[in-house]
Amino acid sequence: MANDTTTQTRQREIATEHLLFKLMEFVEARHAGLLDFMEQSLDHLGDPATDETKDDDDAVRQIARAMIIGARKQGVS
Repeated sequence: MANDTTTQTRQREIATEHLLFKLMEFVEARHAGLLDFMEQSLDHLGDPATDETKDDDDAVRQIARAMIIGARKQGVS
């Protein structure tokens, strides 16, 4: 069983991702172009770390791109 810190971190990640998706969907429905704007910003997305903790920037961009695609598909009913 995962420790409490790991479990809480994962739960926060799930909650934050859900709320972010809903915010993206809500704003896009009222102000078309948000998702395009966000997608155009991805070239500037990356982990600023310069040591061994640095994440792969392409992997980070791929996750963000998938989130934008998901928000486009889901939309607001």
